[in-house]
Amino acid sequence: MNEIKQVEKIRHSLAHLLAIEVLKFDPEAKLAIGPTIENGFYYDFEFSEGKIPTEAELKQFKKGIKKSISSNLEFTCEKIDADKAREIFTNQPYKLEMIEELATADSEISIYRTGDFVDLCAGTHVENSKEINVDAFDLNKIAGAFWRGDENNKMLTRIYGVAFETKEEFNEYQNWLEEAATRDHRKIGKEMGLWTFSDLVGAGLPMFTPKGTIIRNALKNKLFKISNKYGAQEVTIPHLAKRKLYETSGHADKFGDELLTVHSHYDEFILKPVNCPHHTQIFASEPRSYKDLPVRFIESTMQYRDEKPGEIGGLTRVRAITVDDGHTFCTPDQIKEEAGNIAKIIEEFYTDLGLYGNHWVSLSVRDSKNKDGYIGTDENWDKAETMLQEVSNELKLEAKVVEGEAAIYGPKLDFMFKDSLGRETQLATIQLDFNMPARFELEYTDSDGTKKTPVMIHRAILGSYERFMAILIEHFAGNFPTWISPVQVKILPIAEPHHKKACEILELLKENEIRADLDISKDSLGKKVRNAKKEKVPYYIIIGDKDIVENKITIESRDDGNLGMMTIEEFLEKINKEIK
Repeated sequence: MNEIKQVEKIRHSLAHLLAIEVLKFDPEAKLAIGPTIENGFYYDFEFSEGKIPTEAELKQFKKGIKKSISSNLEFTCEKIDADKAREIFTNQPYKLEMIEELATADSEISIYRTGDFVDLCAGTHVENSKEINVDAFDLNKIAGAFWRGDENNKMLTRIYGVAFETKEEFNEYQNWLEEAATRDHRKIGKEMGLWTFSDLVGAGLPMFTPKGTIIRNALKNKLFKISNKYGAQEVTIPHLAKRKLYETSGHADKFGDELLTVHSHYDEFILKPVNCPHHTQIFASEPRSYKDLPVRFIESTMQYRDEKPGEIGGLTRVRAITVDDGHTFCTPDQIKEEAGNIAKIIEEFYTDLGLYGNHWVSLSVRDSKNKDGYIGTDENWDKAETMLQEVSNELKLEAKVVEGEAAIYGPKLDFMFKDSLGRETQLATIQLDFNMPARFELEYTDSDGTKKTPVMIHRAILGSYERFMAILIEHFAGNFPTWISPVQVKILPIAEPHHKKACEILELLKENEIRADLDISKDSLGKKVRNAKKEKVPYYIIIGDKDIVENKITIESRDDGNLGMMTIEEFLEKINKEIK
């Protein structure tokens, strides 16, 4: 028995023990489902009116579970037919719904008994509760959840738990949670003054301050500088379009109710949910020859989704999304080189952030058993998937094939990065599309004089600026690399006689395009230093009597501590080298 299987059994068994305690608290509660999830489990319940549990009840449930664990309860499985299942769960509507589905599909029906408690369940569980460590689990959250995730269904109450095999693993996870809380981008972003929200503007619509905008622009400039080396050209598109554009592309069906509609006096428009359809129209605006290809468009622009209010939070789920987007139109024989160049852009960009190398690549393909949600022919899909596999092989990306993760129009190479807390996020992507150009009737004149349909390669390097900033903040805990830090140097004169020298240094830094700030408040030096540390400034310069006499500056580094005294020229050489 391997460790993963055992911990899954422990988590699943704890879900049943939780249900036992819930029924003691509310005997009329209706049981829904109780699966395992990453690091733990949850169980969904429909409670009687006025019986919704609080945090205090969670503590009581936990005590009861510990008592059950100590009672050495056995978990026994029994296979039953549908009629017996209906009889056992006659007062449990959610269980009856699942029983009918199992019976219709002629699937096996099983129950698990734990003491007097019985649950409809396929397993698996521990054989005896003594296998569960009483000090390695907790009940940590109550939330609302629609039955089967459908907002048209009844809202249930979901109770979450975390669980591990050992107390040491549990303690490690608790420490991880504490560290994650200190790195929360919502907390750090507010402390650093990077963005703000307003009820008058609306939920999910962040507004970036000058400091937050500096970070966004630094990322954009870095990205465009790298991309320009590979022939990318920046374009600009409007924020809306006629519905027909998205009906043609297929996005109108894909996004459905997420589309934001704007009615003018004369027409109906959609606030753009994606940018690729606009870019097809720039390509289509003039005749193209095979000699003109590849054509590479890039842009950082906003797009919009009508996200549900309950799903909006911080910068990770917003309604106005600024995306780094790019589309290459090329001939089939140019695909490998163009996809390879995009992979090189990804490597350089993430290397400069110290993230490249701690990642893996997914070759995201269609769900072979359910092709209805995808656009295009089997022939084009097979060709595109084969080509991306060849790109992976030639660049030694070692992409792992993952079914069902393709875009609606084609397969993709997704770059999955891990942050400093070990959390994995898909960021960069290269998507191969034989279908959208055909839907928009794009064409170029080939060398033999015939009209051909170009291939479209979609690329995103950082994806959404909002989500990417949230990830960077939590990865670096706000201690950004100097090149993207909103304030790179803070000047701290000790007293008023040192203000003049401090102002001279400020101007010199600005002349050298260093983002610098000056603290001439009446605060003590200690408080000024504490404020600079709180703002997570990479360097702060202290100006006192000795610095003026020796015509030097005292440098403190956020990351390396006291660097001692140096001339301003020496410091400029150091920081410019670091930035470049």
